Amino acid sequence: MITISLCMIVRNEEEGLDRCLSAIREAVDEFVIVDTGSTDRTKEIAAKYTEHVYDFTWVDDFAAARNFSFSKATKEFIMWLDADDVIDEASVKKLKELKRTLAPEIDRVTMPYNLAFDASGNVTFSMRRFRLVRRSRNFKWEGPVHELLITDGPMLNSDVAVAHFKDKPHTDRNLKIYLARERRGEQFTPRDLYYFGNELRDNGRNEEAIKYYNKFLDTRQGWVEDNIQACLKMGDCYNRMERYQEAVAAMSRSLWYDAPRPEYCSNLGDIFLHLGHHQVAIYWYKQAYQMEVSAESMAMTSRMITTWYPHLQICLCYDKLGQQELASEHNEKALAFNPQHPSMLYNRKYFMGVLGSRFVRGEGTPEIEKA
Repeated sequence: MITISLCMIVRNEEEGLDRCLSAIREAVDEFVIVDTGSTDRTKEIAAKYTEHVYDFTWVDDFAAARNFSFSKATKEFIMWLDADDVIDEASVKKLKELKRTLAPEIDRVTMPYNLAFDASGNVTFSMRRFRLVRRSRNFKWEGPVHELLITDGPMLNSDVAVAHFKDKPHTDRNLKIYLARERRGEQFTPRDLYYFGNELRDNGRNEEAIKYYNKFLDTRQGWVEDNIQACLKMGDCYNRMERYQEAVAAMSRSLWYDAPRPEYCSNLGDIFLHLGHHQVAIYWYKQAYQMEVSAESMAMTSRMITTWYPHLQICLCYDKLGQQELASEHNEKALAFNPQHPSMLYNRKYFMGVLGSRFVRGEGTPEIEKA
């Protein structure tokens, strides 16, 4: 039976910290909570669970704070979470079993990180992250923002899932850190360039984001999945500015790195649907849902792109083409994945009225659902 230290960095997390700690308390052997300057009840809540609550002066460096938290751990393995993460009862049981069965040669364990959910609670966006590591390996975090845990050695892909429930509004905190580093003339790593681009895009600074995505890709040193995402996100920036040819060109640059991803196909479908090229859009949406994505992939995965979303968009295309029976068929396929989706239920009623006795499966114009 291995032992686990749960290490966390927190700041003003009184809304979610108790939920996070209470859910996992039976599966870990030690809590290490590092506070970076809370002004609410965060430290008081942490103290209910552990005496190991430490202060760390914030220096605009997430990796430094996480490395400090790791340095205070005493158990055989270290696990990390954020305060707005939750492990449900089923995954707590799996974690307990993992503690009992983990092979002695394993140094690091990945877990699915579920980032978004539909109205029925189904996971719509997920990725894997190294979440449990052997303390004696002394793995370190790197990067002031969007920090990365640098690991190597024998690994296991587990099915212990961590769910993220962000309960704070989006801020430009990370963007300000990058901008300050830029003003100081700091040298950015390829990873910095990619995530700086992401922060610029998330804050609506599309032209600047494109510049940094290109700088990142020009280094030719990025992880293949980041390269692909940079191309797709650059395409999204052009799309926002209604520069559709440039959007398609940017997204297609991803094909230099690997076979097309479902997101690439779905994004092309969105552009051609917007331009009124419905048959072309249908082609690309079909490519999206026909692709298989490995459950063990470390890449970010939008599950709706391979399940209900393409069918819903195809439904809209066929309705625009006057082919309501095919439209209804794809709406029903979408509903099979997401039975409570309001747009699809609305479409069902619409097709019942349009098709009458020809409506076979289910229930006013079809609704488009933006990704």
